[in-house]
Amino acid sequence: MNITLAPYLFVLPNMLIFGIFTIWPAINNVTISMYDSTNGRTFTYAGTGNYTELVNSADFWAAARATVIFASCFVVLCTAAAVGLALLLDARLRGRGVFRAIVFLPVLLSPVVVGLIWGWIFDRRNGLANTLLGADIPWLVDGRLAMAVVIFVGLWTHLGFYALIILAGLQGIDPNHHAAAMIDGASAWQRFRYVTLPLLRPTTLVVIILSMIAGFQAFDFIWTLTGGGPVGATTLMVQYIYQNAFQSPIRYGLAAAGSVILFCTLFGLTLLNVLNDRRHA
Repeated sequence: MNITLAPYLFVLPNMLIFGIFTIWPAINNVTISMYDSTNGRTFTYAGTGNYTELVNSADFWAAARATVIFASCFVVLCTAAAVGLALLLDARLRGRGVFRAIVFLPVLLSPVVVGLIWGWIFDRRNGLANTLLGADIPWLVDGRLAMAVVIFVGLWTHLGFYALIILAGLQGIDPNHHAAAMIDGASAWQRFRYVTLPLLRPTTLVVIILSMIAGFQAFDFIWTLTGGGPVGATTLMVQYIYQNAFQSPIRYGLAAAGSVILFCTLFGLTLLNVLNDRRHA
């Protein structure tokens, strides 16, 4: 066997599965977005009609606005908190192995279960949060509070994963860099600002991109936590697409058009992040 061909043969089965169940449906989705259906069985050609309908839809823009708010807060908070938590996990503390396991535990939970648990905690009448605070705070009834709760739960769920990525980046930094900075009289803050952060740039970019994708695609835990309410305040793009595709009246074409727009948005933002990082490298 040609040794240069062997690696591709090992990858081939996985790539075939990926192509059949991911790439091809994604390409076919663009075709579906050009058709309209009101019952999910019969389709009529609509051209760009679905995209025009989305652009003129108040519900679409409401979901887009909520998605931008959630994703923006989620990315900023996740990145900042992941760096801080990673620094703590990297410190030479007793029991840090147990602490690392506890921090990563929420990542292993089912998002549906996460939404149900936090829904019970923030329940207005019998929730643990209001019981401990001795207050009657409408966590999931007020639109702004519900969005804040959704952002918090998303952060709680994913933070451990992103912190471990940053931790891997921290442990890949040559200790000699810090030693040289200490010899030059740099303070702890100066070492962090001028040594750690610049060397963490590639790892931080990965966290930003992954958290951005997760933020724009958030759906499962929000669905069981708030159901998109109150009055659509936490309805994000993926839920909007889901409702058009699987709730009456079934609009597969409209949902497909929404997913194409979401894909193009994510692709564009990811490309901008990569190009910006290369320009400042």
